[in-house]
Amino acid sequence: MSSYHQIVKVVSGCIWGGLFLVALSGCATNPVTGKSELSLVSEENELAIGRKQYRPSRQMQGGDFKLDPELTHYVQRVGQRLAAVSDRQLPYEFAVLNDSTPNAWALPGGKIAVNRGLLLELKNEAELAAVLGHEIVHAAARHGAQGIERGMLLQGVMLAAGVATRDSDYSQLAVGAASVGASLINQGYSRDAELEADYYGMSYMARAGYDPLAAVGLQETFVRLSKDRQQNWLSGLFASHPPSTERVEKNRQRAQELGKGGELGTARYREMIARLKKAAPAYKNYADGVAALGKKQPEQALSLANRAIAVEPREALFYGLKGDAFGQRGAYRKALAAYDEAVSRDDGFFRHYLKRGEVKVELGDRAGARQDLKRSLDLLPTADAHYLLGGLALREGDQQSAIAHYRQASGAAGEQGKAAAKALVRLDLPAHPQRYIKSRLGLDRTGVVLIYLENPTPVAADDVRVQLGEANAGGRITVRAQYRLPGILGAGKSVTLRSAIRLDDKRQLNRWSSRVVSAVVVE
Repeated sequence: MSSYHQIVKVVSGCIWGGLFLVALSGCATNPVTGKSELSLVSEENELAIGRKQYRPSRQMQGGDFKLDPELTHYVQRVGQRLAAVSDRQLPYEFAVLNDSTPNAWALPGGKIAVNRGLLLELKNEAELAAVLGHEIVHAAARHGAQGIERGMLLQGVMLAAGVATRDSDYSQLAVGAASVGASLINQGYSRDAELEADYYGMSYMARAGYDPLAAVGLQETFVRLSKDRQQNWLSGLFASHPPSTERVEKNRQRAQELGKGGELGTARYREMIARLKKAAPAYKNYADGVAALGKKQPEQALSLANRAIAVEPREALFYGLKGDAFGQRGAYRKALAAYDEAVSRDDGFFRHYLKRGEVKVELGDRAGARQDLKRSLDLLPTADAHYLLGGLALREGDQQSAIAHYRQASGAAGEQGKAAAKALVRLDLPAHPQRYIKSRLGLDRTGVVLIYLENPTPVAADDVRVQLGEANAGGRITVRAQYRLPGILGAGKSVTLRSAIRLDDKRQLNRWSSRVVSAVVVE
C-alpha cells in the first residue's frame, strides 16, 4: 500500500473510529512546542506528502518563477539560514512562485513556497525572514499534519469549500492525488497555530541574527491592508493566515522578550528585488489582460499582452495570454504560435502545454495534441487534459482509454468535469448499469417488497431491468425475479417498482437484495 493511501486509511479510521482510535494511538511530543499531542500521521508519511505534493502544488499556484534565478537563490539562502536554527530538521525546500497574489504556504515535511507578489510587498530581508520563519514553524510543528488528522481530507477527495480560487490559481482544475495538495495549501490554520508560528518563527529570526521587530512591523502592515480590504491580499495570504491586532500585540511582547538588535538587510533586499519591481507594470498588464478575457474582450487582452511583452519579453505567461486571446477569437494558428513562444520560454509549466494541446485539437493535429496533453498531465493532473484526451481516444475508437480519462475528469467541479461525467455515463452505463443506477429495497404496509430505483446521473436511461435475489443460509444469492421498468428513468429521477413478492416478517428483507442488470442511454 502506498504511503498516500496509508494516510487516507489512517485519517478515515480516525474519523470513523473516534475515541476508540484516540485511546489506542500513542502520544508524541511536538518537536517545536514540547507539548504532548496525539499523532496519527507518522513522520515518514508527513515527508511523503510533502515530496509528492510539492511540484503539483507549485504548478497550480502559477509555477516556478524562472526569470530571476538569483532572486530565487536569495530566498532559498534566507530560508536555509532559518531552517538551520529551527527545532526540527526536515528536508526544507524553498521556491518562488510566478504569481502576483501576496501569499506564502508550507506543506508537511518542510516544502515551502512564497509568491513573487508577496516579495514586492516586503520592506527588507528581516521581513522575508519573518514570513519564511512563520512557514517553517507550520511545517516543523506539524500544523499541516494536524490539519489532516482533524479529518480535513477524507478518502483523498478535495473539500471544494476549503479551496480558494483566483485568476492565477489553477487548483480548481486539479484531479486525483494533486487535489490533496490544493486542500493543504489553502487550509486555514487555527488561531493557536498562527500564534505558535509567530512566536517560534520570531525565535528562529533571533537565532539566525535577524531583528525580530521586523515581524511586528510586518503584521502591522497586514492588519492595515486587511482593513483596507485590498482584494489581492484577501485572496492570498489573508485567506490562510488571517492577521489580527492580537497577533501584533503578541509579536510585540515576544520581540521585547527576545531583545533588540539583529539584521534588517534593507539595502540587500532592495537590490535583490530591483528587477522584480522593474517588471511589476508588465505583470499588472497581464492581470488586466486576464480580467479582459474573463469579460470576453480578446482585443483588449491582446493589447495588454503586447504591452507586457514590451516591458518584459522573457516572461512566458505573457505569450500564454496572447494565445488565450487569439484562441478566444478563433485564430488558432496565431494562438498556436503564441503558445509555442510560451513553451520555449518556460517548458516546465503545465498550462502552456494544456492550452497548446487544446489548440492542436481544434487544428486536427491529434498526435501533437496528445503529446502536449500528456506532458501537461505529467506536470499537473487536470480535468481539462483528461477530458480532451478522452475525446481524442474516442475519435480513434479506443473506448476503454476514453472511459479511463473521462473517469479521471468526472470528479472535478466545473464545466469540464460535468461534461466528462456525462460522457463517461454514456459510454460505460450500458456495460455496467449497476455503477450508475442505484437500487434498494423496502416494504409496503402489506409486506410487498418494493424496489426503489434512482438515476443520479446527468443522462436518462431506458429499458432498465432489475433482478431481485434471495440469500440462503450460506449467503449464496438466488435470483427470484426480474422486472423491467416501464418508460424512461430521467436524469436525477427516482421511481418505485412493486414486486410480486410478499414477506410475512419484515426481518426477512435482510436476506433479499436487488441489482440493476441492464439499461440503455437515451440520447
